[in-house]
Amino acid sequence: QVQLVESGGGLVQAGGSLRLSCVASGSIASFNRMGWYRQAPGKQRELVATIISGGVTNYAGSVKGRFTMSRENAKNTVYLQMNSLKPEDTAVYYCNAQLRALGVKDYWGQGTQVTVSS
Repeated sequence: QVQLVESGGGLVQAGGSLRLSCVASGSIASFNRMGWYRQAPGKQRELVATIISGGVTNYAGSVKGRFTMSRENAKNTVYLQMNSLKPEDTAVYYCNAQLRALGVKDYWGQGTQVTVSS
């Protein structure tokens, strides 16, 4: 069973930065895609950023230019560097690992809280 553990969340003022980390119990190179999602109170979980095995990244329009996702295969870790944070970025951030083989299998971390004060 794959385990994903996020860290790095916290309270920050608007305009500040945070870096989230997600460590996988297995090799992240074995997954087709790694991603970060977030869920604010009363809202649906939404995609923030993804990175595929070739290193290509994709971002939600609301974070493009402010957030950067990266991966370090040797440490089985993905990161989300978040700059110029806004109060609307406040949410629980979840790490996702997706495997596509005879269907799609998603694995999730427990989430880390990010709170941006105005």
